[in-house]
Amino acid sequence: MNRFKKLSCSLALLLSIGSLFGSVSIAETTTPKSFSVLTINVAGLPELLSSGDPATNSQKISPLLNDYDIVNVQEDFNYHSDIIKYVTLPYLTTTSGVAGVGSGLNRMSRFPFTDFIRIKWNKSYGVFDSGSDQLTPKGFDVGRFQLEPGVNVDVYNLHADADTDSGSMEARRDNIRQLKSYIQTYSDGNAVIVMGDTNCRYTRSGDVMEELLAEDNLKDAWVELVRGGSIPADGDALMDTSNRNGPNFEVVDKILYRSNEIVQLQATAYKLEDTKFTDSSGNQLSDHYPVSAKFQYTVSSSVSVSSPFGGSGGLAFNQLAHLPLQSKITKVELSSGSRVDGFRLTFGDGTVLTVGGVSTNGYSALQLAGDEYISQVTAHKGAKNGDDRIFYLQFKTNKGNILSGGTQTSSTATFTAPVGSYIAGFFGKAETELDRIGAIYKKLAS
Repeated sequence: MNRFKKLSCSLALLLSIGSLFGSVSIAETTTPKSFSVLTINVAGLPELLSSGDPATNSQKISPLLNDYDIVNVQEDFNYHSDIIKYVTLPYLTTTSGVAGVGSGLNRMSRFPFTDFIRIKWNKSYGVFDSGSDQLTPKGFDVGRFQLEPGVNVDVYNLHADADTDSGSMEARRDNIRQLKSYIQTYSDGNAVIVMGDTNCRYTRSGDVMEELLAEDNLKDAWVELVRGGSIPADGDALMDTSNRNGPNFEVVDKILYRSNEIVQLQATAYKLEDTKFTDSSGNQLSDHYPVSAKFQYTVSSSVSVSSPFGGSGGLAFNQLAHLPLQSKITKVELSSGSRVDGFRLTFGDGTVLTVGGVSTNGYSALQLAGDEYISQVTAHKGAKNGDDRIFYLQFKTNKGNILSGGTQTSSTATFTAPVGSYIAGFFGKAETELDRIGAIYKKLAS
């Protein structure tokens, strides 16, 4: 899959863009809205193996989860039915399985989510010692959460390799780098929240959390809100229990996030829940205190996306972060046979973005005039090898010119740019053929 360096520019540059087809200021956003998140390791190993008391405490944890909009849980193994017993949040994953079978990662949400994927770590270490991570298939998972129509956030849940011996440290570094690589491809151009038991400390020299922050443009809610943006230096662990919500008490359970051009996320509150998730005697309900955060979000009024259309196969692509700021599509090329293999877009500044494969027929092309833009795209899908693929695609411009190819079917979707907007690019899934497609809309500058 092609990789692109992410575009970065100052707000001043964005505000200065004045070309007809250029991006409009990201300051043009909707009224702020908010939601809350929680991550908790529920210590749900079998009773004899757990460092908590899951047989007693799982049902006590359950009703407390309803106070949050998105909940990630780790070590949710043998007491999953107790953990969800009193949960009223409408969207839940099915259990990943008991210890030895599942990852222990599950989630509950007030928001719907799609494209849920579970991924096993490439490396783990320790069978009956060093965290015993090889006894169950730990890893991470991701789902695309819809905060509202057209406003999506990729939410990751993870449980990294435990312990601090050399084998565990090496495995955990590989875990974080595997997650980093996955975010760079699957979540390219998307807003992201990462929550879970990282088993990492910024103060531990062998851990590499800083790589995840730097290369995926993620912010740590604790570092941002409690430490004023200062990442702790390598050295002694920060374990000042006199104030567990202070800058000198770091936990391995973390909440990271980033925005994109459509949805601007801002963490407004962070809390280590050291009093709420306790029993009547003040004892923890798990061997980890949960971590929560509140987010405020605003939605751009100048950039939006359609719903996607098609199947679930192929590799994810998103052109949002790669669209030239000051130039439009000048040429569309489509490759198709009985189905759509792929397409290629050329922009006025010379940028070329390619999606999918190329058939033996090569490309057919549509050259756009200086004042012409794509205003509508129609897609048809059909079944192939047990899943849907895009069988037919038609590009239509504001001047009525059309480029099309493939085989029409009875299942169709049409993406029409809103009044005053144009289709600036696309997202979806593709590999050697086009599996899924959606449109990215941008406003025409006045």
